[in-house]
Amino acid sequence: MNICFLVWSPDISGGTNVIFEHATRLKRMGENVTIITEEVVCKNRLKWFPGAEELEWKTYKEVKDRFFDLCFATWWKTVFQLKLVNSRHYLYFVQSIESKFYPESDVILRNLVELTYSLDLKIITEATWIQDYLLKNYGKEAYLVKNGIRKEFFNCNLKPIENRCEDKLRVIVEGPLGVPFKNTELALKLVNESNADEVWLLTSTEIGAYPKVDRLFSRVPISKVGTIYSSCDVLVKLSTVEGMFGPPLEMYHCGGTSISYDVTGYDEYIVHGKNGLVSFSRDNIDIVNKINSLKAEKTLLKELKYNALSTAESWPDWNDSSNKFMQILSEIHSQEINQDIKKIGRVADLTYSMYEDNIKVVAANNFNVNALKIKFLTHLLEHYPLLFSIMRKTKWTLLSFWKK
Repeated sequence: MNICFLVWSPDISGGTNVIFEHATRLKRMGENVTIITEEVVCKNRLKWFPGAEELEWKTYKEVKDRFFDLCFATWWKTVFQLKLVNSRHYLYFVQSIESKFYPESDVILRNLVELTYSLDLKIITEATWIQDYLLKNYGKEAYLVKNGIRKEFFNCNLKPIENRCEDKLRVIVEGPLGVPFKNTELALKLVNESNADEVWLLTSTEIGAYPKVDRLFSRVPISKVGTIYSSCDVLVKLSTVEGMFGPPLEMYHCGGTSISYDVTGYDEYIVHGKNGLVSFSRDNIDIVNKINSLKAEKTLLKELKYNALSTAESWPDWNDSSNKFMQILSEIHSQEINQDIKKIGRVADLTYSMYEDNIKVVAANNFNVNALKIKFLTHLLEHYPLLFSIMRKTKWTLLSFWKK
């Protein structure tokens, strides 16, 4: 089969990681896999994921005369680019309900994202809660393929960067900076208010330093993340929206436990008081108290870690997950063609035009400095990637200290 994935950004992120996990395995199964992006992708941007550079990378212009069997939209914005690709079947890989990524006050944008789920696209998702949401709200019977784990990268036999200490509680916070629903900065603040002995930060944001952090790891390849988790006792992750809540599960494989909110997807594997601690109130004091309880109660910490490891042992690896993904693709490929991409594209365009009209009204009253900034940064990234990387690291480093 000729399969393509429409990808908004090839840079390091949880969502892109999932796409690459499936795409690289589909290629090894003998399928022809193409990643399609708007701009030409420099292979240096793919170093964080081994094997991504071996996939075929094309732009929309380069595939205008190609024909695919299966074409996947991924991030919601790529739904509006499906019409640029010729394919037998059109699918939507939904990794979260992405309308939830935006403020409730941004009604028009949230509605735009929601409307993408109503289009005539076959949907595959990664979490039970998303499958339930799509059925309840849109009558969509989505296929479910839960994410696997790279057990060679995440296991309790890895050599840690630094050994755990029986008399110390080492806490790690994971997530990008400057993304409100990820709450990375809040997690760091609360850990620093607790009795934790050390706080480490693992982030996909390119940054050189962060205040009140004992160790900082920025843009680490996935093959090295497990050695960091293996050095820590507990992961504190306070996201308010997730698809498949991956980092705690990775931590469980490395012998640690977690503290989190009752975020979407947590109940796929986290059981409060058994393998991790969950804050149902989402109260700051509650999070600090939970961290302190793990510092004070060594027996509780050991019990959570033990049960977390049992949870990890029963979780499938990526080969199992991608095999199921492949079975579903084969089933869809065998089905009759009953999608009209012209109609799908037209409905998508009309939907997007309403959002554009709103943007134009706002822009007419405000000089759009942000648009010029994006244009400049895109040019910089394409033609001067090293300079772009240095500027990005400097920006986030300065911002982190400025906010303090």
